[in-house]
Amino acid sequence: MSSYKKITVCKGFVLAILLSMATAVPAAKVTIHKNKVTGLLTWKAEDRGFSIELIQLIPDFVRAVYAKHNFPPQEVERIAAYCVFGSILKNTSDQHLSYRVADWRYRTKDGKLHPVKTKTRWLEEWKKADILFSWTLLPDIGEFAVGDWQQGFTTIKLPRETEFDLIYKWKLDGVSYSGVLENLKCSPESLSEVE
Repeated sequence: MSSYKKITVCKGFVLAILLSMATAVPAAKVTIHKNKVTGLLTWKAEDRGFSIELIQLIPDFVRAVYAKHNFPPQEVERIAAYCVFGSILKNTSDQHLSYRVADWRYRTKDGKLHPVKTKTRWLEEWKKADILFSWTLLPDIGEFAVGDWQQGFTTIKLPRETEFDLIYKWKLDGVSYSGVLENLKCSPESLSEVE
């Protein structure tokens, strides 16, 4: 082998090592908690300055929230038919953090990716039904200073007790990251069905 080929192979090997080190990131710390009273599950991932927590909500809870705000019954049932999670997002870094729900996807067991329905899409649909309410849903975009947090509902269009993975994305000082919460599960129809 000529000296030129040896140097090229060596440079290629060193470059491959450097690239693998640059893209290697620690795995998210994921915890799953089962509520002792309700039996409902909460998933929490802490990953490179970002914390995301998803709490199962049963349809009757979702119905109660929207019925209280005088939603028409058909709209109450429409959102209650979704897989709804209470969501808490936090900036645990010492940098500026941002996210966009439009960048998030959920992966069904067949491997297909689907967009997460955004607050903006819900509000557009509710406006057509003469509903001007905008609280409860997780904002489409979050801009967090150090220590900031946000909460709201995240809605996934899947049947009761379906398992899926959530692929979420965020930025720290403009640098993009992504993480996966695997084997999330939509709540059962009622607490009497909780295992």
